[in-house]
Amino acid sequence: MHNFDVKKVKNEITEWILNWFKKNGKGCNVIVGISGGVDSSVVTALCVAALGKDRVFGIKMPCGEQSDIEYANMLIRHLEIKSYTMNIREAVTGINNQFPDDIKISNQTTINLPARIRMATLYAISQSLNGRVVNTCNMSESYVGFDTRYGDSAGDLSPLANLTKTEVIALAKELGLPDELVHKTPQDGLTGLTDEQSFGFSYAELDAYIRDGIEPSEEVKAKIDSMHEKNLFKLQPMPSFVYQA
Repeated sequence: MHNFDVKKVKNEITEWILNWFKKNGKGCNVIVGISGGVDSSVVTALCVAALGKDRVFGIKMPCGEQSDIEYANMLIRHLEIKSYTMNIREAVTGINNQFPDDIKISNQTTINLPARIRMATLYAISQSLNGRVVNTCNMSESYVGFDTRYGDSAGDLSPLANLTKTEVIALAKELGLPDELVHKTPQDGLTGLTDEQSFGFSYAELDAYIRDGIEPSEEVKAKIDSMHEKNLFKLQPMPSFVYQA
């Protein structure tokens, strides 16, 4: 990894979060979806450092039973924040059950619908708790489109958008998060696969390529480039017609 000054970055992000809320939500609370993964754990810890634990609300959103929910509970206990659980299973099932018979529910629909319902849930809670929704995506995932448009890619502010997964893990260590959270194997919670199984390459290969320009094997490079190109639309603002009177 390039020369990443983790202490400096931690302090800069904390200050950035504090200043963002001063300008865009003075007195507002933080609403963050907690999955138990390292990204949401780091974002939550940074918000606590910036604003204090009393202004940070962690929202757990299992879809039925979540096998690794204990990791989310571990973070909540560690940071001593208030949390709520909103099980989205009925909402997901309700929408799926209303699909017309002549529309076959696609695999992409099955994968992405829970993420979009989770984001709608976060905004519903946010508007009832005088809050702002904090995005938890990192640069590595977004580079290859490993996020859901209008799902986990949404939010009001994004502290980790320009940091790789490797850098996020370094931040987790610097923030003193429990080792179980720091080293938890990244998985999307939707497909049953780890991130790296879905990618077909490792975060180490991806991060070295996009941050330091260190090319992996030709096969992996081609796969990363293809995923990036196919998902560039997710990183762009919604196209809009320019009316000229």
